[in-house]
Amino acid sequence: MEVEGMEDEGSSSQSELPHSEDLQSVQQESLHLDGSAPVENMYVDKKAVDKLTEGFLTHYLPDLQNSKRALQELTQNQLVLLDTLDQEVTKFRECNALLDLNSLFTEAKAYHNKLVNIRKEMIMLHEKTTKLKKRALKLQQQKQKEALEKEQQREKELERERQLNAKPAKRT
Repeated sequence: MEVEGMEDEGSSSQSELPHSEDLQSVQQESLHLDGSAPVENMYVDKKAVDKLTEGFLTHYLPDLQNSKRALQELTQNQLVLLDTLDQEVTKFRECNALLDLNSLFTEAKAYHNKLVNIRKEMIMLHEKTTKLKKRALKLQQQKQKEALEKEQQREKELERERQLNAKPAKRT
């Protein structure tokens, strides 16, 4: 649904594009996909870029912020657990003669399992965040490619129209 709205906005922004004579006077930057192969110069509509950026941010930013908060909470919990584990180790050393060693090892194992679970959860969240970032980059590259293809098609159509215009024959 958002794509259709963007296409409608894109068609209105194309009518605002300068003519090909004006495009020659405008400085253009070369875009590089994959960082190696240069792409032909093209005009990028600032409004479209702004709207795409805004849409991208509104779509992905909340998820990324939630992931960040979850990671911070997990890190804080891990620090608390590490502190607790350090305290337990200290207690174990101080009360070694008084306490049952088996119960302390059982408790340490439980904390270790909790830490392992938190670590797994953190790794999973990191992987999800990485996948989201990769997906966002792919979508951005795809949009850029589509915009370039539209511009090239429009240029081809303009050139074809120029060639099809009847030229009067010179009389001798």
